[in-house]
Amino acid sequence: MAPSFGTSGLRGLVSELSEEVVSDYVHAFLTTVPECDTLYVGRDLRPSSPDIAEIICRVAQGAGLNVVECGALGTPALALASMKAGAAAIMVTGSHIPADRNGLKFYVPQGEISKADEARIGEAYGARRRRTGTTGSLVSLPEAEPLYVKRYVDAFGVGALDGLRIGVYRHSSVARDTMEQILTELGAQVVPLAHSDTFIPVDTEAVDTETRANLMAWSQEHALDAVASTDGDADRPLLTDAAGKVIPGDVLGVLTARVLDAKMVVTPVSSNDMVRRCPEFDHVSLTRIGSPFVIAEMEQASADARCIGFEANGGFLLGFDATVVGPLAALPTRDCMLPILAPLYAAKQQNTSLASLVSALPQCFTAADRLQEIDRAKAAVFLTGLIDDTANRAQFFAPFGSLSDIDLTDGLRVDFESGDVVHLRPSGNAPEFRIYAQSSSEIRAKDLTAQVRHAVAVELAS
Repeated sequence: MAPSFGTSGLRGLVSELSEEVVSDYVHAFLTTVPECDTLYVGRDLRPSSPDIAEIICRVAQGAGLNVVECGALGTPALALASMKAGAAAIMVTGSHIPADRNGLKFYVPQGEISKADEARIGEAYGARRRRTGTTGSLVSLPEAEPLYVKRYVDAFGVGALDGLRIGVYRHSSVARDTMEQILTELGAQVVPLAHSDTFIPVDTEAVDTETRANLMAWSQEHALDAVASTDGDADRPLLTDAAGKVIPGDVLGVLTARVLDAKMVVTPVSSNDMVRRCPEFDHVSLTRIGSPFVIAEMEQASADARCIGFEANGGFLLGFDATVVGPLAALPTRDCMLPILAPLYAAKQQNTSLASLVSALPQCFTAADRLQEIDRAKAAVFLTGLIDDTANRAQFFAPFGSLSDIDLTDGLRVDFESGDVVHLRPSGNAPEFRIYAQSSSEIRAKDLTAQVRHAVAVELAS
């Protein structure tokens, strides 16, 4: 599979991210920001990331840009530093996908690139090169990560989480040390869990059964109030309650929006419908899946709209200058720390538990799963058949209930007369097929996801 753009950045097999391919994509990107003379570069902890980052630095210098090498740090920390400096940035990461794949996330000085930017990069790939006739400088910036730490310590206040015992599942998140430092400075007692020097792909939107069992066991063993973690590049959060039960990312989004007193919410169509049932939000806008679509919609909001965005995977985008205890400047890129800290802070302020905060929300439950290593062409034919053929669609979904409506915003979302929802969508740049379900019962949402996953697997195997 040749490297391609998906919901967030360029991804492909490491074997296909050759020096030539990476170089051509760097040049293509740099032609879209001709006014920018500085490039920030960061990377995650995949074995392939240092070499790819080195190629990017060398190519950008050769193109005349001054390169700021930030080393291993989270994507939101890199974005915060580069946007503050008015510079472009490239993050080397494959996020949550396995280590045999990697990718590039591109940032213009204003933040994440748009789908229009992706199209321009695609047009320039292999055809345009940025040349200035000079060689740029190369410096390191160890201050990038401390700047991100300070952002949240200043916003929530030293001691904000006093008395809480929080486990940090370290796996191979590039932000594991950063997260521990932020939580510690906010007063929490941190318990490090399961450090790994081997890259472990953790998908915060579809946490596997073994990891869920570990989270519950750790919570009990260490008497924790919560376990926190992130995906590989730290733009998606993972947070559990005291029992080790994972709180879905879109639920964290709702809790965080409440803490910030947001009035407008932008979120993909795959997110939990509870957001539309919360009376404190004046407007909820649903988009296609992917942060570029969320950002594009957020940009249409007025300056006083108090607009935020979040995705079902938990990535949170702050579209206005907020205040918690101290100021919290807008950061319209997917971030993991804010939707971890805000619910913990709210529970502490209300002298209650995370589980109680969640139970007080409108009751709507979601579940998600995925089929991996699929035949992408076959999956596309299958989904198109469900979309275009009414009889085929009715027959496939008949075991799960009677259909009442469909939504084609992104993939195929079907509403059943029972109130249940199923959403099917192939990944944009990985051999995966996503299955989402919603119901008024948590058990029903999980069972429905499992049943639909099995039905899709049968179809794709036939």
